[in-house]
Amino acid sequence: MGRLTIDLITRGTSGYAKKKRDETPQQYVRRLTHLYLENRNISEVGEELMLCRNLVVLYLYDNCLTDVPCLNHNCNLTHLYLQNNLISKIENLSALTKLSKLYLGGNCITVVEGLEKLQQLQELHVENQQLPAGEQLLFDPRSLNAVSKSLEVLNVSGNKLESLRDLEVLQGLTQLYASDNLLNDIKELSQLLPFWTKLWRLELVGNPLCHKSKYKDKIIIMGKNLGMLDGKEVTDTAKQFLCNWHATRETQKKKREEFTRQGSFTGDLPPVNQHYPLKHSGTRLGYLMPGLPRKEFDEILSRNHGFGEGGPSKIQSGVFRSKQATGYREYRKTTLSSAPLRRNPLTSISIEMTRSLHPMHNIAPF
Repeated sequence: MGRLTIDLITRGTSGYAKKKRDETPQQYVRRLTHLYLENRNISEVGEELMLCRNLVVLYLYDNCLTDVPCLNHNCNLTHLYLQNNLISKIENLSALTKLSKLYLGGNCITVVEGLEKLQQLQELHVENQQLPAGEQLLFDPRSLNAVSKSLEVLNVSGNKLESLRDLEVLQGLTQLYASDNLLNDIKELSQLLPFWTKLWRLELVGNPLCHKSKYKDKIIIMGKNLGMLDGKEVTDTAKQFLCNWHATRETQKKKREEFTRQGSFTGDLPPVNQHYPLKHSGTRLGYLMPGLPRKEFDEILSRNHGFGEGGPSKIQSGVFRSKQATGYREYRKTTLSSAPLRRNPLTSISIEMTRSLHPMHNIAPF
């Protein structure tokens, strides 16, 4: 580990900014706009960096810094790269009013703060912080409000986040990277996505909510402007299909609710005939719901609980046969043994059974 020196600064430049023969080191560093000091084992930055008055881009990632360097004299900075250091607090940035991109991933930061003066900040990367056990990354509301209109790209992946509610104020977001967190509430996302009207890219891979049924379909429907989800493009065709499908389901749901609210259908199945209920050994065998298609009628029968313990076991031609109807089983055995032999014995059994169950000829079998 070492301290930043003038010698390191002069060697941390590109080939496009070579030192002239008649220049002193101090004169040379004053005209530098880009400084490449990554992976130099730097642990301390002194006053030497203050000489770089025209610095626009500063690369200090992959070092051993424990604090954000004091950059009060580097007011022209627009890009600052400090990822993969040992920084525990965001500070010393109030003078960088022109800063547009800030990279702080892979540090030890627990609170996103100190951004109140960065009203031109467009990108903030604070992914994969080395957090204490059981803690998650926190956000200072003052900092978020300060960058709410300017911030477009936010990377908070790998920070044990259980909620994104604090990010609601960032209405200018176009890209949000929130992978490898603990997000599990799709309902919360449905409430947040309408606020992020400009959001076109969303990364959620590695969160528990990704394992929920049709989670991608739901996210695409809620985020109507999404063009990229979890690294895959969301085509206009797929988006239109899902939106139409969702609209159809919502329309059908409203119709069912309206139908129920008007009292046309209460969910209970009326008997076929109130005066002549069809019973055998205490068990009601037949119900009829006129005007309903076969599929809906069968579904209603399967949900009804008024047919004895265990419910209905078989639906055939509108007649309910219960497994618990012991009398019915005895009747079937008797009819089977007494029926004459014909080409189709099952038809005979059905005819005999229907006549016995409906002794009144003015009631049509069903």
